[in-house]
Amino acid sequence: MRVALTVDRFDDAGTFIARVGEFLGRREAEHNLPFGILDSLRADPTVSDGPPYLAAVRDGDAVVAAALQTPPRNLVLSETDDPAAIDAIVDDVLASGRVVPGALGPLALSRRFAERWTAATGAAHRLQISERAFRLSLVIPPRPAAGAMRVADLGDFDLLVAWLMAFAAEALPEESNELEDARTSVNRWLRLGTKRTYLWEVDGTPVSWASVGGRTPHGVRVGPVYTPPEHRGHGYASALVAAASQAQLDDGLAFCFLFTDLANPTSNHVYQAIGYEPVADIDVYVFG
Repeated sequence: MRVALTVDRFDDAGTFIARVGEFLGRREAEHNLPFGILDSLRADPTVSDGPPYLAAVRDGDAVVAAALQTPPRNLVLSETDDPAAIDAIVDDVLASGRVVPGALGPLALSRRFAERWTAATGAAHRLQISERAFRLSLVIPPRPAAGAMRVADLGDFDLLVAWLMAFAAEALPEESNELEDARTSVNRWLRLGTKRTYLWEVDGTPVSWASVGGRTPHGVRVGPVYTPPEHRGHGYASALVAAASQAQLDDGLAFCFLFTDLANPTSNHVYQAIGYEPVADIDVYVFG
């Protein structure tokens, strides 16, 4: 008879990553988002509006799944070869009394969580977005574009806040898009260095933006990436993401990762053309 799975909760990112790091690292590319969130938490705990949810599911002494949430954001599910671990996470989140606006993770696992959540709470679930995770280890130079990349600085603060607001309105229309939140995020990037932020400039005018942050054991995640509508179609984003990705490899990292919206064929094609290879599909469900 199988012993019931055990869910352990952790109070801080350092202790949690010490417990689940080896498990997550076996599929580093697929787990670049959990790794990145934990990296951000260790650098600046205020990225979470309250205590984070950090949970490991054990079968005996072996970790078989992990989940984390930084309020008010969605719960993030790891890969697992034991679907029963998802049921254990649902039960534990319910027992914790947490508010969970949604959940994201590998296709079958996020769907299982959403269905189980609806059955337990009565809150409806809806598929909000389907994403694909990509990994790059070698940059394929894109078609040359006018201009050059530079590192953003505090003088770019207002521009980046405006562009972050525009990006969120376009890419994440259902999510809260508050000016103060955008200012806080950009402040973290530029003052605390939680993300490296790059601009592509043409004749001294910024035309595209990409940020890089969220370290994994051997890599880092690229995003957000934004080009204002009036500057699109000139290859600026391709040139910038390629150059920013190459900069990370030049610094000694083995990989860069990024996510795309599967409903946007343009971005999926652009990133693959410069060397990003698909590694996993992820669904995002929202509740209530």
